[in-house]
Amino acid sequence: MVSFLSTLPAFLPLPPQSITSTITIRTLSCPHPAAIRCQKIEIDFIGEEDGFRRRDFLKCIGATVGMGIISSSGSFAGIARAADLIQRRQRSEFQSNVKGTLYTSIKGNPDLIPSILTLALNDAMTYDKATKSGGPNGSIRFSSEMSRPENKGLVPALNLLEEAKKEIDSNSKGGPISYADLIQYAAQSALKATFLASAIRKCGGNVEKGSLLYTAYGSNGQWGLFDRQFGRQDSQEPDPEGRIPQWDQVSVGEMKDKFKAIGLGPRQLAVMSVFLGPDQKATETLLAADPDVSPWIQKYQRSRETVSQTDYEVDLITTLTKLSCLGQDINYEAYTFPVQKVDFRKLKL
Repeated sequence: MVSFLSTLPAFLPLPPQSITSTITIRTLSCPHPAAIRCQKIEIDFIGEEDGFRRRDFLKCIGATVGMGIISSSGSFAGIARAADLIQRRQRSEFQSNVKGTLYTSIKGNPDLIPSILTLALNDAMTYDKATKSGGPNGSIRFSSEMSRPENKGLVPALNLLEEAKKEIDSNSKGGPISYADLIQYAAQSALKATFLASAIRKCGGNVEKGSLLYTAYGSNGQWGLFDRQFGRQDSQEPDPEGRIPQWDQVSVGEMKDKFKAIGLGPRQLAVMSVFLGPDQKATETLLAADPDVSPWIQKYQRSRETVSQTDYEVDLITTLTKLSCLGQDINYEAYTFPVQKVDFRKLKL
């Protein structure tokens, strides 16, 4: 409840006590939830210069009404914040389920990791800056696109993800996961698997020590921006042909041109070597022959020899994050659902 009298000191000083004229303000009844109580008062008007003028008086009333509206609007803002928190929690829980299912699927099929990475790359690299079309939109799932030469050998990886999708969708309350999200999050899980495997090798094959090393020094904390890009929309048709090269048959110059066309350079080409084919060492040998790419190849090879391989992992995560949302309008309300209301009157206590 907001009292009119309580607002007076904050705006104007009370007038002198000598009375020359009197205005009576009767009690008002306001239908607004934040009611305003206007008590009966008597106010002097001594003159325009020194006294309490009518427009000043009306300003106080207007300010009081405004304060009432603002105070009541806080409840609506609170409801909006609560709804936002509920949606965030729903998306977070669903995302955790997606990651867990993909981790289990990939862990049981480590031989498909290179194909999963290339699948994600080829789905994203169809992006065309001029037309703002293509990109990581799940179009690679269509058989007419999957059958293209550049996607040869990727069918088993897609089949694995489709099986994972069935499990994910069966546990979803907010609708099925898009192929666009599924493919990019599979790439994330595949990369994490390679990072963990590297840490285990550095610990002499000891899984427990390797897991501890990766947890303590790994790059898990660098995935924040990638995780927020959750809600990609699926394309309803294949992307145009001719946008993806056959990575094992083109020159380094052609690779550089393709990366440049989507806004990436030699540095990103070097760090993405693991996405370009099943034999990362052979790919890096080819890339190292180019003077623009060679310094970055050497930098990342040195980084992978360190305990944390920080430079390599951070740059790889950053590049994948950029690739994974090229041309996409992320729906930040995707996978949310209405919360069922509980009628406490029907509860038997």
